[in-house]
Amino acid sequence: MADKNPDPPARVLRDVNARGVRMRVLEAGSGPALLLVHGFLVSHRSFDDIIDALAPRFHVIAPDLPGFGESEKPSPTRYPYGIEAFAESMADLIAAFGVGRASVIGHGMGAAVALTLAAEHPELVTRLVVEDALCYPFPLSLRGRLPLLPVLGGAIFKQLYGRRTFRSYFRDEFFRPGAALPHERIDQHYDFFNGPSARESAYAVLRAILDTRPIVARITRITTPTLVVWGRDDRIFPAASAQRLARELPQAKLAILDAAHAPHEERPREFADLAAQFLEGKR
Repeated sequence: MADKNPDPPARVLRDVNARGVRMRVLEAGSGPALLLVHGFLVSHRSFDDIIDALAPRFHVIAPDLPGFGESEKPSPTRYPYGIEAFAESMADLIAAFGVGRASVIGHGMGAAVALTLAAEHPELVTRLVVEDALCYPFPLSLRGRLPLLPVLGGAIFKQLYGRRTFRSYFRDEFFRPGAALPHERIDQHYDFFNGPSARESAYAVLRAILDTRPIVARITRITTPTLVVWGRDDRIFPAASAQRLARELPQAKLAILDAAHAPHEERPREFADLAAQFLEGKR
């Protein structure tokens, strides 16, 4: 009799060089290649709750972007942190794994990377799932504006943002009120962030992603079939952006979930099923 509860596919961590930067990459499963691109201030671990659901159907490749997680954190003088550089690193990563083409799931900033990759390298991308995407100008909370203050902003971000502030950002802006928070994962994100080179890298990224005009300019060039997924209660990138993005992408479908900025963490089973059906052409 077949095992009704098979063990989840093994997860393997490996280091891969892309654009001259060492990247820590999780690999799991087999089948068509599926690249997972995380958002700002986190790592591939933000996808922990959906990897076991996706790996039986796809060859999952989940990197820590340069400057984040356990990847190398080169000086901004050596690596041009920003959406375009991350997209080129993802193109190199697809080549390094020898998979030819990949579908891509991108969250937040990672969705901007996915959109840019599809616009600049359409031959590499089979299908896209963009979740609560960084794509249009967005309002900044007071916490978000402080690091941008002249002179003092950099010092605040690099020296004064402690664990309590980091936790409150996720509690107040990332997840819905009353949501079960992944405290251990959030603390791990902070531990990866809490070092001079990591903070320097993250600050360079923060400054780079404020100008969303290059992303907007690429949207109408994307011909890759795309599923736009958004949390109805997203307080970082308002859900109104979902409707606009789905209209402006030539081949897009839209799904709104009862979640905040990270549906894949608040509703992992629903998100994984939705994404898998779309990626397999069943939706």
